[in-house]
Amino acid sequence: MKEIELTCKLGKELSEDEIRAAAIKALGASPREKVNWCLLRRSIDARTDVIYRYRIQVARASESLPQYHIPEYKDVSSAEPVIVVGSGPAGMFASLRLLMEGLKPVILERGRDVHKRKVDTALLSTKGIVNPDSNYCFGEGGAGTFSDGKLYTRSSKRGDIREVLHQLVSFGADPSILLDAHPHIGSDRLPVIVEKIRECIIQHGGEYHFDCRVTDISTLSDGNLRVSAESSLPGAGPTFFEARNVILATGHSARDIYEMFTRKGWELQAKGFALGVRVEHPQSLINKVRYHGKYQPFMPAAEYSFVTQVEGRGVFSFCMCPGGLLVPSSTAPGELVLNGMSNSGRNSKWANSGVVVSVEPEDLPEYSQHGPLALLRFQQDVERKMFEYTGSLKAPAQRMMDFCRRVPSENLPATSYHPGAVPAPLYDLLPENVALRLKLAFPQVGNKLIKGYYTNDALLLGVESRTSSPVRIPRDPDTLEHVRVPGLYPCGEGAGYSGGIVSSALDGIACAQKIAARQ
Repeated sequence: MKEIELTCKLGKELSEDEIRAAAIKALGASPREKVNWCLLRRSIDARTDVIYRYRIQVARASESLPQYHIPEYKDVSSAEPVIVVGSGPAGMFASLRLLMEGLKPVILERGRDVHKRKVDTALLSTKGIVNPDSNYCFGEGGAGTFSDGKLYTRSSKRGDIREVLHQLVSFGADPSILLDAHPHIGSDRLPVIVEKIRECIIQHGGEYHFDCRVTDISTLSDGNLRVSAESSLPGAGPTFFEARNVILATGHSARDIYEMFTRKGWELQAKGFALGVRVEHPQSLINKVRYHGKYQPFMPAAEYSFVTQVEGRGVFSFCMCPGGLLVPSSTAPGELVLNGMSNSGRNSKWANSGVVVSVEPEDLPEYSQHGPLALLRFQQDVERKMFEYTGSLKAPAQRMMDFCRRVPSENLPATSYHPGAVPAPLYDLLPENVALRLKLAFPQVGNKLIKGYYTNDALLLGVESRTSSPVRIPRDPDTLEHVRVPGLYPCGEGAGYSGGIVSSALDGIACAQKIAARQ
């Protein structure tokens, strides 16, 4: 059994004869011998000519290639319950793994189901009405549902990525995500997949409780955990749930959870995160740059990524959305946050990405009095400052070269951001340590990493601040339980242990496996 690499031009597909001939050569087999093969990975290489690179596993007919099968979901109607707080990737995939282990997931979601959530995100984009419990961050499916659905991760050591990708395909994702190096579902397709996951969990005996915001967790005398929750629905009173184990998968924006931990004296840790701007280019410009002027309409919308060091801190692109749109990701009135998304076709006129600067606790001594919540308070202050400048969800914005030269932008290019953009001195609105590093980074990227990137046709909009949680909920590295509260499993982005759909899903699976191992 061997792995081989083959290439072909975009717009073409490898033929079976080409694969067979390469397999026979690699295995030293005779021309008439039967061989098996499996496509493992496909990636685009545009360094010179624009080609697909395929990684292929090949074997003689006597050898069987390994195949992945999704473990069976069990009927858990009468099984022991496990409370799962949050229905984002960590919560959903923890719940699916609980079904496999014969445990009953009871999912508490502060937001609304995916269809009602669409109404709330529409009101946020068109009228600036923020529902604190149902928005681009909160609600069924979590932040990933309406912010692109990119599935690549470098977190392969966390668990078997195939469990996540194969399940997504079984719930309706395009099978190409099993092959592509940078798999992507799209914000137009994710809601249906999220709904099918819910249907599967309910059909196998699990429970969903929407409009159910957790307000307290306490330990009972018998060792069980009691979870208190409130509903935003008129006339609804508090509800209570009990279980031996609780998976806390609330996402990176559930600030009230950190406030609850602080009130109870439970351990939290300040955690570095990254803050900056969303950068929007014409997609045609990115296509030209990345494909070296060879772009053709059948080619995928080009993407980019970069990492560089400026003044001792990382500056990097984040959540790049080719053919994408910018959306407001505020989770409370009086704050302004932007994020990017793209539909499956990635066919808008714009490319956008977060470009952010690493921020560590030691960078902000003036916030040290806030203890573990120091970077959270800093994040809140920046988001409020952006909102105060425009007085609405319109984004303060500046052309890229104007920003770096510290001159006003007299006019702004068209933007995909529906609430609109307002000319603003972003250099002065951003924290000084962030603005300085961005000012130095943009020309560096354009001169050394991505030729043509540094241009006044690019628009900077503030602020991109929800890259990850600025707080970590500490847990035992072996049991994954909170260091103070037995049976409580901090999980995913909100606990500070993942970043993105796949790594969050893997962390949820890991927590579910730990619970099952204790039964």
